[in-house]
Amino acid sequence: MGHNVTNMEWYRAFYWAARTGSLSKAAEELFITQPAVTHAIKQLEGQLACRLFFRTSKGVKLSAEGEVLMRYVEQAFHLIQSGERSLADRHALLEGDMRIGASDTLCKHYLLPRLREFHERYPGIQFQVTNRTTAETVQLLKDGKIDFGIINLPLDDRRLHIRESTELSDIFVARPNHTALTSQAMPSGKGMSWLKLSEQPLLMLERGSKIRSYVDTVAATHGVTLKPSMELGSLDLLCEFARTGLGIACVVRNFVEQELANGELVEVRLESRIPARRIGVVTLPQVPLSKAAQTFIAMLP
Repeated sequence: MGHNVTNMEWYRAFYWAARTGSLSKAAEELFITQPAVTHAIKQLEGQLACRLFFRTSKGVKLSAEGEVLMRYVEQAFHLIQSGERSLADRHALLEGDMRIGASDTLCKHYLLPRLREFHERYPGIQFQVTNRTTAETVQLLKDGKIDFGIINLPLDDRRLHIRESTELSDIFVARPNHTALTSQAMPSGKGMSWLKLSEQPLLMLERGSKIRSYVDTVAATHGVTLKPSMELGSLDLLCEFARTGLGIACVVRNFVEQELANGELVEVRLESRIPARRIGVVTLPQVPLSKAAQTFIAMLP
């Protein structure tokens, strides 16, 4: 017949009349009058050009055509009910999913501990984490491939909503007996000058990372261009290479507290410290977040 579904209320009246075998009971289920149920069924019969019910002494009974239609309508209503239950479960955080973008460093030291806590509270929530640089994470967000990103600030992009999180301190570290820690390198206890620092064997993240760009910008304000002897891809590698005495590594203090506390690494103090920056949580203002994503972001400091 090629008809389209023009009025779901007709099918709701049909469904409940078929289930209950009574027009009056169908009206009670739908909170409408019995004449309204009768009218809806007649409209549906007119559209489908067939009788769907016939009357009995006990109410109504499906015709042969009605039996055929009911098999499909019942499946449809079961699917709708399943969808409603799934949405309710998502709202109650019994199920759901999140897609997160973050750099390797932020993923390990900032995101992972909080994902562990979130998973313990809401084990039904699935999450996918994509490791990229800050610039790549922002692009993934704009392309709709992640729900939100964890990035290194500063970032100036008016198309994004940026929620500032934990403050970070970038520092330079070396093994305790490194020559950079001698009084000649840091006279009068004032700390090393940026010029003297630029002459040291430096270990830094690769160009293109937000941290590297930020530190290079700070160095430039002191009239210095940093030319590292090695460029590495992760904070963990920088720490390992510094521990072996291969140079002075630029790292994030927040993420090497243990190494500093147990004396594996020592901070190389500078005459002028690197200004603190922050972690940012970025979302698209026009795209609504799932309940799971909203709840997780609310847990972040």
